[in-house]
Amino acid sequence: MLRIVFVHAGFSVDRMASGHSGKLRRKAGEIDRILTRTYGRKEVELDDDPIDTLVETILSQNTTDVNSHKAFRELKRAYPSWNRMKGESPAKVAAIIRPGGLAKIKADRILGALDFIERETGKLDLSFLGSMSPGEVDAWLARIKGVGPKTRSIVMLFSLDMPTFPVDTHIHRVAKRLGLIGSRTSREKAQEEMARLVPSTKFYNFHINIIEHGRAVCKARKPRCTVCSISRLCDYYSTKG
Repeated sequence: MLRIVFVHAGFSVDRMASGHSGKLRRKAGEIDRILTRTYGRKEVELDDDPIDTLVETILSQNTTDVNSHKAFRELKRAYPSWNRMKGESPAKVAAIIRPGGLAKIKADRILGALDFIERETGKLDLSFLGSMSPGEVDAWLARIKGVGPKTRSIVMLFSLDMPTFPVDTHIHRVAKRLGLIGSRTSREKAQEEMARLVPSTKFYNFHINIIEHGRAVCKARKPRCTVCSISRLCDYYSTKG
């Protein structure tokens, strides 16, 4: 199981002693400052319901934000309360969330997650996670089938204000190009490494701004290096020519 590095009081549990690590932290800090000037400072806006965040994150897997948001809106319209989904057929849920893609798989995962939560707690409510330590929350959520490290981390950061650093496709791509993580670093390992680079108080801001940069500038197929505000700090830009 992935060991997420949880950060408290501005430094990681696993101290990084090497000079190389120190350089990466300074580089990450400068990138954070530039992206904040470019895209603005992002403050945590906690989602009201961790189950909402869990379901929406499952829907976001392997699709665009537009499609996943549409699927989530349709699902909430059909089931204003998660309790109304109890005993629902996967086929019916899949039909509702079809715009998000992989509808059958996601319907099974969502229904399975809701069943697990109710079985373990007696009700559909995850607010109790807020009284647990980050490690305990991660371990608890990991028991839900289909809920991987990124999904757990998003629930913890966005709904519980816990210090984790989710890594999606945009962050994974941008961090590799910048040289903040190795070219062969897995997304799961990247969560651990990115969490070491900035103080926990900056996780949310850095996370959101890297995603914005990945969408607007550091695109997957054709990065717009000539207009990139952090190109001088980018390994990919310094070597591509």
